[in-house]
This record gives sequence, C-alpha cells and structure tokens, in this order.
Amino acid sequence: MIIIKVNGGLGNQLQQYALYDKMKSLGKEVKLDFSWFQKDMGKASRRKIELDYFPGISYEEASKEEIRKLMGNRNIVAKGLEKLHLKSSPTYVEHQMYDPGIFDLDNKIFEGYWACEGYYADRISNLQEQLEFPSKIGDRNERMEEKMQNCNSVSIHIRRGDYLTEDNRKMFGGICTEEYYEAAMKKIREEVENPKFFIFSDDPEYCRKNYSADEFTVVDINRGSDSYLDIYLMSQCKHNICANSTFSFWGARLNQNKEKLMIRPLKQKNCDWYVPEKMKELWKGWILIDESGKYYEGR
Repeated sequence: MIIIKVNGGLGNQLQQYALYDKMKSLGKEVKLDFSWFQKDMGKASRRKIELDYFPGISYEEASKEEIRKLMGNRNIVAKGLEKLHLKSSPTYVEHQMYDPGIFDLDNKIFEGYWACEGYYADRISNLQEQLEFPSKIGDRNERMEEKMQNCNSVSIHIRRGDYLTEDNRKMFGGICTEEYYEAAMKKIREEVENPKFFIFSDDPEYCRKNYSADEFTVVDINRGSDSYLDIYLMSQCKHNICANSTFSFWGARLNQNKEKLMIRPLKQKNCDWYVPEKMKELWKGWILIDESGKYYEGR
C-alpha cells in the first residue's frame, strides 16, 4: 500500500491527488491521509479539505488503523536505526524536484507537495476530465467566462497577501518580479494578436492601481469558499501567466485550449531544486521565465 498525506491549500491538495491518480494508474493500492486537517495546526488549521468541490473525482481514504499498521512501532530505537540507515523508514519525504524512484516504492507513507509536472504529465488529460467544476457557477462568473471566450484572453495570477510576511518572503519573495511579469506579457504580445489580460490576485486594489490600462481586467468575484472558482476562470482563458503558486499552475493545467501558452516562473521557491535544464525537461510545454526576465522554454 501507498498512503499519500494531504495538506496545504487547494493547489497542493490537487497535486497530492494527481500523484494518487498516477499511482492508481500503475495498479498500486493507494489511499489518502487527511489527518493533517484534524490536527491543531495554528494558522494552518484554517485550511480545509477542498478536493470535494470537484464532483467528478473519487478517492479512498486511509483509516487510522491502516496508517498505524504502515507506520509500525516507531520507538526511539527504531528511529535511531533509521537515522543510521540500518532500518528503512516507513515515510518517504519529498526532498528534491523529481525522484522517479518513488514509483518503485511500496508500503510507504508519502509526505510532500509533488508540484513537479513530471510526476503526472501523462495524466493531465485524465485529470482535466476528473476535475470538473459544478455546473452552476453564478451569474457574475458566467458573464466573466463569456467575456474571456470572446477575446484572446490571458490570465495573470499575482499573489501577494501571505507571500509578503517575513517568513514567506524569504521562501517565495523575489521570484515573480516586475521583470518576470513584463517578460511574460511581452512573450504573449509577440505570439498572440490583441491579447486581453485578466488579473487574479489576493490584492485586487494593488492590481487596479498598477494595471489600469484598457487591456487589463481585474477579476474580483470569488472570495472565501468560492475562491476555487478562480481556477475555473483561469482555465477558461486561452493562455495563462502563473505566479509561483500551485493555485495558478492548476488554472493552466486545466486549460484545454490546444494552442495555449503556459508561462510560469522558473522557480517556485528559493531553494536549489530549480536547475534550468532539469526544469525544461520536467515541465514540457511550459515557458519558464526567471526573476530577471530570461526565458527557458520546456518544449
């Protein structure tokens, strides 16, 4: 059995589900562990399970007994032997951009976010079918969707909010710079006739102030429990410019336009995982742009 821990916001939950789907396609017995959401995680406890927003997906949930059985007796001696590599740990913790060896593992609990598209690139079309949105999305969303369909629409995701806190700035700051967005829009303008940019952000006032030209529309419709519908609207645009956020990665992934341009920052966070040549190999079909505005195309 493989048990995949589910945690974080919707974008991360979708990636954990995508790995679940991939493992199932390989014939493995795999289940999801939602225990993170029952724990007292401080601010993190405000997160909730959002996979059930999508009526087309199904999954098996691991029981407490199944998790206990897989974990085994992890006393001080067992943990010491694991550190000395004399005993195999029951847990595999994500520690690099991509490790194809995970598909050879059995009887493990997987902990990680699994953002790398290389893990489930061959399942994207299947996931597009499974991750269907509710048929009723509200009048304002329907009008915005129609507007997007009637022009060369491009979504732009600008994430500020929690990324501006001191701790998160160290991890996520300095990546989606002005140079990044300028280079992304330049690329779109070079390849798309008369593009119209639809901006999604947790700071709409900042966006209205800085993107006030007629070619920009700030989308400020969905809030709270309806925020996930922004992923739907992003997916209805013809092209996508992402932030270093799994939320907008899914807006691009679920976009079924065969001619779409998908742009994302080279790095998602400030660590040494994001080697350009490796990223181009693992994110095929994406245009990668670094913080200085330099292009790397995974094509």
